[in-house]
Amino acid sequence: MRNWNKKELPPEAVKSLCKKYSLDALSASILMRRGITDGRDLMWFLEDDARFLHSPFEFAQMEDAVDRILAAKEEGEKVLIFGDRDVDGITATAVLFGQLERMGIDVSWRLPSGDDVYGVSMEAVDDFAKDFGTLLISVDCGISCVDEIAHANELGIDTIITDHHNPPEILPPAEIILNPKCADSGYPFAEISGCAVAFKLAQALRFSQTELYKEEICLLNTRTEKNSEREKTIIECAKVRNLVRVENFVLEIDENSFTQSAGEKGAALFNFLKGEHIFVWDAKKNLDALKNIFSSAVEFNLFDIRPECAKIIPQVSASSLEQIQRASKIARYENSTTELDALFNIFVTYLEKKISANFPAHIACDESDLQLVTLSALSDIMPLKNENRIFARRGLSSLNCGKARQGLAQILARQKLLNQTITSSDLAWNVIPILNASGRLGMPEVSLQLFLENDARKSDDIVSSLFKMNEERKRLVDAATDFLGARPEKSLAKFGGKICLVSEEKIDRGVLGLIATKLLRRTGAPSIVITKVGANSEDGAENFYIGSMRSDEKICCTEFLDKFGDIYINHGGHAAAAGFSISEKNYELFLQKIHSVVDATNFNADSNDAIQIDAEIPHQHLTEDLMKIIDNFEPYGNEFRQFVFITRGAKIVAAQIIGKTEPAHLKLTLEIGEHKWPALWWGAAEKLNAPFKVGDKIDFLYNYERNVFNGVEGRRLVILDAKRI
Repeated sequence: MRNWNKKELPPEAVKSLCKKYSLDALSASILMRRGITDGRDLMWFLEDDARFLHSPFEFAQMEDAVDRILAAKEEGEKVLIFGDRDVDGITATAVLFGQLERMGIDVSWRLPSGDDVYGVSMEAVDDFAKDFGTLLISVDCGISCVDEIAHANELGIDTIITDHHNPPEILPPAEIILNPKCADSGYPFAEISGCAVAFKLAQALRFSQTELYKEEICLLNTRTEKNSEREKTIIECAKVRNLVRVENFVLEIDENSFTQSAGEKGAALFNFLKGEHIFVWDAKKNLDALKNIFSSAVEFNLFDIRPECAKIIPQVSASSLEQIQRASKIARYENSTTELDALFNIFVTYLEKKISANFPAHIACDESDLQLVTLSALSDIMPLKNENRIFARRGLSSLNCGKARQGLAQILARQKLLNQTITSSDLAWNVIPILNASGRLGMPEVSLQLFLENDARKSDDIVSSLFKMNEERKRLVDAATDFLGARPEKSLAKFGGKICLVSEEKIDRGVLGLIATKLLRRTGAPSIVITKVGANSEDGAENFYIGSMRSDEKICCTEFLDKFGDIYINHGGHAAAAGFSISEKNYELFLQKIHSVVDATNFNADSNDAIQIDAEIPHQHLTEDLMKIIDNFEPYGNEFRQFVFITRGAKIVAAQIIGKTEPAHLKLTLEIGEHKWPALWWGAAEKLNAPFKVGDKIDFLYNYERNVFNGVEGRRLVILDAKRI
């Protein structure tokens, strides 16, 4: 039995959080126990408006990428989108292909299939060159394809890399790279999926169709600060391009030296404002302040945006910037804001509402694309923090409003998910494996075609194929598990309990990642699974080995694999998951080096094995209303696990051992206060009668979940641990 830990919280701190962010006590307590108390962090858990998402133009090279694609459209160039075989790569390809096709660009796509290695291949580059292609855009790959991108350059093919994998020390010589993990990307959040990067590019391309693209404006605000000794006027300015602040300027002038200060500092202000369209809130107030400093001899042409904003946001018509600042949702999450921040926020909100009204198709595209971004974030196990939460919340909301993309809706219907509340867990367990099956079997194009097909009958046939593929995928996983037998445990012992490595030619390459994940859970150690590709081939093709690695917090996969130098054909990935390919001639060298690399690697042991409790639920508060709070915090997943609750003194009134293939699980009925609750305890069949029996009272830890049976939605408790009292 593991230790239980419920952090004690200062009651006054909980009350303060409740008051500041309009939270109920239970939600505030959960957030505090998880260390989520800073406004900027809380925002991602309490909001779902797209206005809170980072702008695509925060990528330093986004405007360059948009211009290159617009040039390709103008010149009638052929464009190729090269993706990856997993759900992230497939959805990224679908998002960007759909946008370029809607723009009338001559665009095609390609995914690695069969025994193709990960990433852009030399063959793909050569084939595209033969077809007179001139612009290749990678999605969810490319950042490690140095030689392939260099080869494209030699053939006169420009390249735009959109990726999210950890970059190597030497980057490919691409014309443009959009990767939030690159040090100079400019993007404020590194942990978005490959599909999310493609979505940002698609959003930027949609924005380029508005009159605001590349439009540079300047926001200006004057305000006065007084204290007992003096008064000063502060002039704040910000240059805005593509709705992103690109430069700020602040000028402070003391009332006792207006003339001197104005002469010395005015030149810098005039230089900053030169040639700019200057927008203010309340032109008269600002003009009066400026004339007071610089006299009437200096002319300022200011455009008052308050009347225009009031047409779309009527509630601000009589408000000052100070009042808007106090009422701003965005401002309440910031540690400190200024009136200029309020001006920027209200101006961008106004323009975005105006764009939405003039370009409703853009909003529809965003909504549809975010369903795919949600799938990618969950399938690629992105951390559910920052804007990943809003991506997923909006994607789930779209699905639950009956607006699912056609092919996705057909999968949901077959999985009997359409008439219930769809959660992140539903997608992770019942949808993503179906979509991933085609890539695992070397045919990722099948899932991609599902997202691109408009004919309902054809997409239904594709869904049928995907379900058959998923059954084959399950068979391959079961077969691989049988092949391995006890070898994982022997390997773990061989490496001193630090790592598990198995190699088996009978394992299908498509399930390497699944097997590595199973071994990680089985052994509790980072796991590598390798198979040989091209073995016994009759076409004379060179054999090579491919591997998949999975890890927990003990080690970063890419950092570990980087220690083997340049013996790979290709490798890359994330901290928790990575893949590689090795030529047959280098495979023995890899096996020779593995021991020394493992010995030289620091594997961080888990320092706290206790189960962290989010909240205690007394008997009278264990009601169906608890689900409302759980729903408010969707999605759950990586770095935001399901809530763990504790309830004390529940009585076991019924118990039954269950299991489809083998009786391994325990189904209980618990009497808690005036109600009886169904409870499930996975893998706990052996606990019945020893130590737990009907009639016992227990303290127990659990997840509170929906349970849908025969179309009827109910609630159940999933027990994680229990103590008899």
